[in-house]
Amino acid sequence: MAKQPLNSLRLLVLAALFATVSLLSLTAGAGLDFDRLQQALSARFNNQWASARFDEWRQMLGNGQGTSEAEKLRRVNDFFNRHVAFDDDFSVWGQSDYWATPMEFIGQGRGDCEDFSIGKYYSLLNLGIPVAKLRLVYVKALLNGVNGPVQQAHMVLVYYASPSADPLVLDNLVPEIRPASRRSDLSPIFSFNSSGLWQGTGNQSSQSNLSRWQDLLARARAEGFQ
Repeated sequence: MAKQPLNSLRLLVLAALFATVSLLSLTAGAGLDFDRLQQALSARFNNQWASARFDEWRQMLGNGQGTSEAEKLRRVNDFFNRHVAFDDDFSVWGQSDYWATPMEFIGQGRGDCEDFSIGKYYSLLNLGIPVAKLRLVYVKALLNGVNGPVQQAHMVLVYYASPSADPLVLDNLVPEIRPASRRSDLSPIFSFNSSGLWQGTGNQSSQSNLSRWQDLLARARAEGFQ
């Protein structure tokens, strides 16, 4: 998961997209208006379970303020892996591929790998982790299938303590935060955050996924993630 810029001129359209994304996300790590977020949550998920998860998430963020970056990673990773269930988009949203905002994810109480990664990303930004240290990474994950090992598209969140550091992987498949060097089951395809796009291995097109990312950022901003 080395940091290798993607410089191809044919991706100028993605540069324009990221210019828009960056404008939407300049204040992503600013203090949250929890009252506004709770109103957005209640408008769609008016039940005690959603409200309880929101309160626990808010408390987790409050308790994480002022702690070390390592402790912030641990708290956020543990919160989502323990409080939200994995489920596929079709079961949750009736769509083949839907990227949920943090409030949608918390409200539903279930989601897929993108939702876990996005929820962790926004939470760590709120705790003051610089955006440059965080990447959402599309990978091929090697899983144990009924008939042997199989590869499956997957997303994780990674954290770089420094630009040259071995990144730490926050994953819903493996609850323990591990260095990427210890995750030989993951093969990176490409990674991104609010300020750029980087290529791993493979030639998978990323434009449609980044359009989803742009849409997600706009919806999260409307909820109150300023």
